[in-house]
Amino acid sequence: MTIESNNLDLLVNLISKAGKAGADGADAVFVESESLAFSQRLGERERLERAEHTDLGLRVFIGRRQAIVSSSDLSPGTLQELVEQAVTMARSTPEDPYCGLAPPELLATAITDLDICDESEPTVEILAERAGRAEDAARAVAGVSNSEGAEASWGRGTFAVAASNGFAQTFSSSRHSISVAVLAGEGTAMERDFDFASAVYAEDMSPPEEIGLNAGKKAVARLNPRKANSSKVSVVYDWRVSSGIISHLASAINGSSIARGTTFLKDQLEKRIFPDSVTIVDDPLRRRGLKSKPFDGEGVATTRRNIIDSGRLTTWVLDLRSARQLKMTTTGHASRGTSSPPSPSPTNLYLQAGAVSPKELMSDIKNGFYITELIGFGISVVTGDYSRGAYGFWIENGELTYPVSEVTVAGNLKDMFANLTAADDLQFRFGTNAPTMRVDGMTVAGK
Repeated sequence: MTIESNNLDLLVNLISKAGKAGADGADAVFVESESLAFSQRLGERERLERAEHTDLGLRVFIGRRQAIVSSSDLSPGTLQELVEQAVTMARSTPEDPYCGLAPPELLATAITDLDICDESEPTVEILAERAGRAEDAARAVAGVSNSEGAEASWGRGTFAVAASNGFAQTFSSSRHSISVAVLAGEGTAMERDFDFASAVYAEDMSPPEEIGLNAGKKAVARLNPRKANSSKVSVVYDWRVSSGIISHLASAINGSSIARGTTFLKDQLEKRIFPDSVTIVDDPLRRRGLKSKPFDGEGVATTRRNIIDSGRLTTWVLDLRSARQLKMTTTGHASRGTSSPPSPSPTNLYLQAGAVSPKELMSDIKNGFYITELIGFGISVVTGDYSRGAYGFWIENGELTYPVSEVTVAGNLKDMFANLTAADDLQFRFGTNAPTMRVDGMTVAGK
């Protein structure tokens, strides 16, 4: 019998015990993870860490009441206590008219192989080699004077769900990562930058030398920055930071926020909020995707969706509870841990590549700002107001001229969405991805 089968049998037996103890229904999740990380600084080993974690969560329903308990102790005695505690708690909690399990017709039946788990575990020596190659390449760049270090890591996890509605499935996923950060210049004139790569399979990452070279060059390019004059200009977001704009969209269309009415997009469903050229996809079935999954945290089948289709907002991001509140059907976006109820969350969310290169995207900008790093989080999902500290380069006549630091870029997300243009350099480096993008009419506050 496989480990996956053992996990599911454990959950099914737990649900059966809950039914015998008086629960009208129940579901349970099992999470198991292991990770290994190696970091070095200036060529010397700094940290070696291995972690293993196992946790189980049980949710029981009595009428419209629910309770959740969790434990990392999987001994029979503890699991029996877990069941008894959950049932006792559920009897005394307030009713929730929107809680409950998925109906059978929504459950995932055909589980797609998404190739999201690399079964080979790297050795410490392999991780040390990756980190060393990345830092050595970064430090070899002329002008780099110090290092914050490099890290190479690996992790693998298993997620299993079973419920009294008959669902019982599991999947595993993995991730390899490399990061390096270095400094250029001397004294108070030093500047820092980084590069990073992450993928399900190590073979899909950029070579460590390329990651290090990019980090070193970016740090040197930031030397001798200026403050830009305050103005209203076109702003270009480098692909390393552009995904943040898509993350803000995800927050604004989260079903829980929509149900509470606490988002500036609450009345924009089926309306055009981006230009016609913009399509934003959520694809949980993307092969080797960092956030791919064949079913969501409630056992509901997942599917690829155009969240924004030719500029039009087509759907909210929903789990069962938020869907019931809104009198809609879940979109299969339930995410969950072991100690809290499910909540809606996107998967592999990305803005489709545009038709022009980054250089062409800014070719007609007489004066503008190219952002390579953002700090702070002055975002209001309620109003859409946007204000963040930024670093980057000033654009003059379509060209990057001098580095810029200590400025603030501000606007409103609704206006930003409506004035957005995407370049063609989409890369899948994160769970949420976007190409370089241009947003016209932003306020830059400098000197």
